[in-house]
Amino acid sequence: MANQVELFYAPQTRATGARVLLEELGAPYILNVLNFKLGENRKPDFLAINPAGKVPTVRYGETVVTEQVAIYIFLADLFPEKGLTPAVDDPLRGPYLRWFVHMASCFEPALVDRALKREEPPQSMSPYGSFDTVMENMRAQLSRGPFVLGDRLTALDVLWAMGLRWGMMFGIVPEFDEFKEYTARYFERPAPVKVLQEDQNLAREQEEAAKAAGLPD
Repeated sequence: MANQVELFYAPQTRATGARVLLEELGAPYILNVLNFKLGENRKPDFLAINPAGKVPTVRYGETVVTEQVAIYIFLADLFPEKGLTPAVDDPLRGPYLRWFVHMASCFEPALVDRALKREEPPQSMSPYGSFDTVMENMRAQLSRGPFVLGDRLTALDVLWAMGLRWGMMFGIVPEFDEFKEYTARYFERPAPVKVLQEDQNLAREQEEAAKAAGLPD
């Protein structure tokens, strides 16, 4: 493969999950670390790649992919031999895509409303229906097997393990047994263990760099 994946990254952000996925794929990649505390994501060079100034952002040759879910799908499809994505003609492809989009269109909007203590919109206008429905649907899905799609580990599991863990850490996602068991099981895997440890180290280094630059905590 002539091109190499370049991941624009900051520790303890959504980019952490994208890096975990690359480790799960065993993919060669270049890590381009940005220090948000120093405003490196707002500099012209990066804004020319992603005008939103957000991570994760992936560049592969002339292709730039932004938005978390799009990046996961792209990376898993880029390395199909690793088995983390169902083929287009696989019956699991439909549920695979559904649960990816469900994260972006339902789970995250529901979490934001709950975190900000906003009243849920009327169900006829809501992108997610209700918070309880979103949580119960995911709870039911995870009761079917060790992974989101049952017995098969896919790129979905990186996304949902990261999202559920984050939500429970901040007291937004209910600590259902299904969620706790699923995340505990996933985070024993070598890829997240490695990345989360390195994430902590990078975060400390960036904090020290910000203090050295005289920035407030």
